[in-house]
Amino acid sequence: MKNKIQKAIMKLDHIGIAVKCIIEKLNIWQNLLGLQLETIEEIPEQKVKVAILKLGDTHIELIEPMDNESTVYKFLEKKGEGLHHLSFEVEDIERMLAVMKQRGVKLIDEAPRLGVAGKKIAFVHPKDTGGVLIELCEK
Repeated sequence: MKNKIQKAIMKLDHIGIAVKCIIEKLNIWQNLLGLQLETIEEIPEQKVKVAILKLGDTHIELIEPMDNESTVYKFLEKKGEGLHHLSFEVEDIERMLAVMKQRGVKLIDEAPRLGVAGKKIAFVHPKDTGGVLIELCEK
């Protein structure tokens, strides 16, 4: 029988990739790989600019820091460009966070915040996920 967390995850929503400059990387993703750019959106609260590229039923998000106070800027300084996070769509993000917290999972966000395209998002600390930053999102 699947546990509560497995039942609540609906699909892989997107893969987030940290980049220094979206415009420089779009050539690779659009022209060489043929992905369609849906939008570029700024999220001032998170101090990032995000390009969303369609890949079948999921998306690739290129994430560029807007300033050196952004957590993505700090990520780039420490690890360089590359995989930043995996995002999973969930049915009820508040319930998912409550279950994870109850099970002792270290959360970066104990309550959802607003993300790209108006989605509710929250991050799970990579310490508890084998070193991969996990984002939960609800449309």
